[in-house]
Amino acid sequence: MTSSILVLAVGIGFVAGLRSLTAPAAVSWAARLGWLDLSGSALAFMGSSAPVVIFSVLALGEYVVDKLPSTPSRTTPGPLIGRIVTGSFSAACLAVSANQSLPAAAMLGGMGAVIGAFAGYQVRRRLVGLGVKDAFVAFPEDLVAIGLAYLLLRAAGS
Repeated sequence: MTSSILVLAVGIGFVAGLRSLTAPAAVSWAARLGWLDLSGSALAFMGSSAPVVIFSVLALGEYVVDKLPSTPSRTTPGPLIGRIVTGSFSAACLAVSANQSLPAAAMLGGMGAVIGAFAGYQVRRRLVGLGVKDAFVAFPEDLVAIGLAYLLLRAAGS
């Protein structure tokens, strides 16, 4: 497995740790736009219209729900497991596109998701503790997740 795919797998997992549905939404867009070649694989469906729309709508919903005070912490078991699953799945798509090891990438994507979840939680908690309004931390975090996903997937597609 090449080192660039290792880094990309951890990176897309990190994105899932920040925003669980941004990673698969970005991967589905990348497959749809031809940045990732998933053709001929069991993951080829990710480039079709339905996953692009479904993951995009779910990601947009997550951006809204994340701002609600009743939203559970990303580090609690349920949300954390969801992030690990979406990070692993998204990293697996990157590996398949590059003809690399799916299990290794999935494991690294899951690890990246754990790192992203706890890092994002700590940064947000500390900034809010300093008196920064939560929304002023959450919105830039959305942008970081989207921007990082874009950069990683453009790199994967080149």
